[in-house]
Parts: sequence; C-alpha cells; structure tokens
Amino acid sequence: MSEIDDAGLSRLYRALLVPRLVEEKMLRLLRQGRLSKWFSGIGQEAIAVGVVAALEETDIVLPLHRNLGVFTTRGVDLDRLLRQLLGREGGFTAGRDRSFHFGTLDHGIVGMISHLGAMLPVADGLALAGRLRGENRVVAVFSGDGGTSEGDFHEALNLAAVWRLPVIFLVENNGWGLSTPTAEQYACRDLADRAAGYGMPGEVIDGNDLLAVLAGVGEAADRARRGEGPTLIEAKTYRMRGHEEASGPDYVPPEELARWAELDPLLRLESVLDGRGVLPPAERTTLRAEIAVEVDARVEAALAAPEPDSTVEHESAAVFAQPGVHASRASATEERRTDRPPIEPPAEMRYIDAISDGLREAMRADERVVLLGQDIAEYGGAFKVTNGFVAEFGKERVRNTPIIESGALGCALGLALDGFHPMVEMQFGDFISCGFNQIVNNLATTHYRWGAPVPVVIRAPVGGGTGSGPFHSQNIEGYFANVPGLRIVAPATPADAKGLLLAAFDEPNPVLYLEHKALYRADREEVPAGWHTVPIGEARIARPGRDATIVTYGIGVRWALEAAGILADDGAGDVEVIDLRSLRPWDIPTVLASVERTGRALVLHEAPQTGGFGGELAAVIAEQAFSHLDAPVARVGSTDTPVPFSRRLEALHSARGRLLPQLRTLLAY
Repeated sequence: MSEIDDAGLSRLYRALLVPRLVEEKMLRLLRQGRLSKWFSGIGQEAIAVGVVAALEETDIVLPLHRNLGVFTTRGVDLDRLLRQLLGREGGFTAGRDRSFHFGTLDHGIVGMISHLGAMLPVADGLALAGRLRGENRVVAVFSGDGGTSEGDFHEALNLAAVWRLPVIFLVENNGWGLSTPTAEQYACRDLADRAAGYGMPGEVIDGNDLLAVLAGVGEAADRARRGEGPTLIEAKTYRMRGHEEASGPDYVPPEELARWAELDPLLRLESVLDGRGVLPPAERTTLRAEIAVEVDARVEAALAAPEPDSTVEHESAAVFAQPGVHASRASATEERRTDRPPIEPPAEMRYIDAISDGLREAMRADERVVLLGQDIAEYGGAFKVTNGFVAEFGKERVRNTPIIESGALGCALGLALDGFHPMVEMQFGDFISCGFNQIVNNLATTHYRWGAPVPVVIRAPVGGGTGSGPFHSQNIEGYFANVPGLRIVAPATPADAKGLLLAAFDEPNPVLYLEHKALYRADREEVPAGWHTVPIGEARIARPGRDATIVTYGIGVRWALEAAGILADDGAGDVEVIDLRSLRPWDIPTVLASVERTGRALVLHEAPQTGGFGGELAAVIAEQAFSHLDAPVARVGSTDTPVPFSRRLEALHSARGRLLPQLRTLLAY
C-alpha cells in the first residue's frame, strides 16, 4: 500500500467507479425494459481492475462476462464498448455476438466464449507466442469457480506448468456456479490448493481488496517474468446479483448478501482513502456524480444508435478471413511460396513422404510455423511424419504436448491470434472428439465474431482398412462439415497431399486436413518440389468418362478408380471419377458439369452412410442437376456400425464392397 502514492490511489478509485456506475445504469435499463440481459459483476470489480493495474500494457488479459473493469481500465473506447454491450451498430462484433465475446488485440484483450474453461488453453498459446518472440510479457486469464471443473482447466494448467509459461490463472471464486454453491462443486478447501498438483504456486487472495489483488497479481507477474512459470490465484469474492439478472438471486441466503455487502470493494478502498486523507467524501461524491452523468449520456447515445443490419452475402463473406490477411502482430516475411521457383525436379514420393515434405517446406519458408502434437518431436509422431524435424527446426518449433487434444487446439488458437501459424497433429483422427469444442466454437467462429484471422492447420489421420478397430479407424468429416468457418480438405494422392497441405498454410483460416492412413504407403507418384499448392475448393477429374459420375474423396478415389477400371474392362460402362479434394468448400460447378455430361451420379465415402457428407453432395446434385439426370442419385457409404476390429467384419462394414454392385445398378437403371 505504501508503494502507491496519493494520485495512484485516486486513479484506482476512479477505475473502480467507472464499471460500477456503468453497471448501475444497465440495471436501471433492465428495470425499464430497455435491456434484455445483463451479467452483473457488482462486488467483483476489484479483481478486474486490480489485474489490469498490476500488469503492463504489453501483457494480455483474457476476461469473462463479469469483468467490465478489464475493458474500462485498459482504456477501451467507452462509446464503442457500450454499443457492443447494447447490441448497436458500431460495436466490436457488428451484432454477431454479445457482451464480452470479442477481443481487441490493440488493447491486449481476448474475450470469452460461453463454454466455460475454453479460453484457458488459449492463454497458453498467447504466452508461448510471447516467448517465441523473445518478449517478456505475461498473460492473465480469468476463470470462475465453476469453470475449474472443466477439462480445459486441467489441460491448460498442466501445459503451462510443463512448458513453464508466463501465465496467471485467476479464479474468481464468487461462491456460486449459477445456482450451485461451491460446497457442491468441489471438495478441496481452496481451489488454489490444486496448484500443487501441477507443480506451480497457488495463492488465495482477498478479491474484494483492490490492494491485495494488486499485490498478489504483481507478485505472480514478477515470478512469470523471471521465467519461473505460471501461478494459480484464487480470488475470494461474492456474486451480489443473480447469474444473470433475469434469474435473480433468490437462492442466495440474505445474511450472506448482507455480510458481503459490507466487504464491497468500493467501501474497502474508501476506508483506505480516508486513512490516508485522500479524496475526502465530498470529493468522492462529486466524482461519482460527474462519472454518472458521463455514463448516462454515453449509454443513451449508444441506445440511440441503429441496430446492426446486413445482407446474407455480407455475412457469408465475413465467416472467413481473406487470403493475405494476418493477425495484427504478424512479423515474419510474406514473400514465400510460389514466387520461388523449385530448385529440385519433381520426385517420386509416397503419400506420407509428401505430407512430410510439405511440412518441411512450410517450416523452412515461414518461421511462424510451429508444430504441436503428441510424440511429434524426437519420436517423429505415431506415423513418423515429423521424423527428423527436431534436428532441423529445434524443439521450440516442434513441440511435444501432453495428451491434450482440447488444450493443444486452444493453445494453437492463442498462437494464431498473435501472428503464428500453428499446426496441430491429432495422433489419430478419432481423438479429435476430445477437442471438438475448441474447433467448432472457438477456432471456427472467431473471425466471424470479431474479425481476427485464425490460421491453424489441424492434421488428422483418418480411415479404416488397417484392422485398427472402432477407435483408430473413424472418418470424421461428417462431424465438421456443418460448421461454418472451417476449411476441410481430404487429399487422395501424394501430389495433392503436399499441395493441399501447403495451401492450408496459405490460409488465414482454420483448416482441417484429413490424411488417410491406408494411403500413407500405398502408392508413389511424382510430387513437385518447392512450394507446390493445390487450390482449396477445386476438384479434379481423376478419370474421364461418359456413362456415370462417381463423386468422392480420400480413399474413395482409389476405390472408385478400381471399380471404374473393372467396368471398363468388362465393357459395362465408362465411368467418370471426380476427386473433390476439398469438402468445405467443395467444387459444385465441376461436379454439376460432370453430371450434366453423364446423366448419372453416385456419391461415395468411407464414413457410415447415414448423416454422411454424401447426403449433402446428393442433395445438391438432385436440386441443381435434376433435369440432366437419367437415374436417381445413388449413395454408397459404410454400414451404420462402428468400425469392427476383425478384418472380415470390417470388409462387411466398408463401403468398398458395395460400390461395384451399386454402380452396376445405377448404370442399368
């Protein structure tokens, strides 16, 4: 306390007043029916204000929905912030998301999503980005007490501890997880006690004492800057309002509210001011009145602004960042890729070698490319795709993670927001389900919501045919094909394996790269040297034909060519095979042009038929090429069972065995 001068205390008091008075105005709007929803942070302002005040401007903060004080103390333009909070034109998300579901990297703030715990591993990525840049910055990320039960809490703390990242995990323990008291959420005495299990310090602080927050966060920040790793801080506070105003606080014991009201952060700081003779009560009253008048005027001006308006075309265009757009902190050279003629002639490669070659090319061309995954460093990955990479690129850029899918993907988002281009390897595509939330709700939505490019490549080995059973053989494209904001590619040949991978590294958007395990060592073909790309969204005609069209991708291309060859040898038909190569977006014009020529269409994929991506293909063909069809659109997928372990049972399950009979039926229609 003695380290803060009188002027500093006055500034801190004002910093506490601003979010309190904004909130009081919002509560009046609710009572007037002029605002539909509000998550109140009244009584918790000392934590948000104290965290920001204890950090440097170059540090990054990831707040939650009760941390208005983070935004006001960081100097975010209040008029724009109020438009955001009130859903008016001119906010940070253009009406696409609400409250604090946005970031403003110019102010070092990355906002939340509704899924608790999801931003904790993102903080790890932002901290790692700072380390890789050689910056001595700290990242502070907020969690509620309820959020500490989520798996992302464990994954993020464990990763930060293993990598000794400069992260402060700040838990606002306000007594309630919606209506569930802390006694029913965890059995330990203090949440900070969990820190010992991760090998990091754990501290409990008084979250209603601004000076205690300053001291605790300041000490943790100093520790982080010294390279001593992360800290878990539990700030004890209380939620004085309901989870959100519509629900109310009726489940809260009145005596608890009365007791905590006496510990209000403003009252606590006012007692310090009185003890120091700073800002006497009359001056505080005047200051409060001045701020209240300003807040009232700014809120009313925001309410008078029009509601956001748009068009379908504009909203669709906003889902993806445009090529050439990078995060605001990007610093590496951009003149890579196609303007460099290949030094070596094309070389014969297997599919797996082409993937490895593409990764090496990406890492050599761009120092921002960082690889994350389980066992990918010295071991070279489960399939040896990254074998030898550590020797060439070092362990800072080829990073083994713990067994954490969600944590690794969240970390990749943090890296991407700070200008890096991470690649995350799923050891098997089946395990991506453990990271589903990070992909569909965080990576895929960020650009649409607040405009930040998210250049992340996710490699996922998929598919059966290897006798690996239900948990190492799945095809996952159907899980993600319905998610706006993702690119999805599925190469079928070695040349495309490299070309689509490098195209993914040209993207400022998340790309799910599906590599089929059964193709890894199946064939060889010439693969161009250097920066060879295949445009995402552009199909190829793998085999021309006139009697029917097979539309497929991945391993399906191999099966389709095999079946078409058999029919041709039998004189039973001349079948065209379209290799989609990309699933989001997919090349509708090429497919329709082929179907218009042949009059018959069959869509093929290895995944189970029900709910498979083939249903989308068939629907579009039927809708847009109906007048050219001489037969109903046929679909061939695998049976609606998990992938069996027995090879005989897997053959019964697989679409491969049903393709040729279905194709003969289609041709005979």
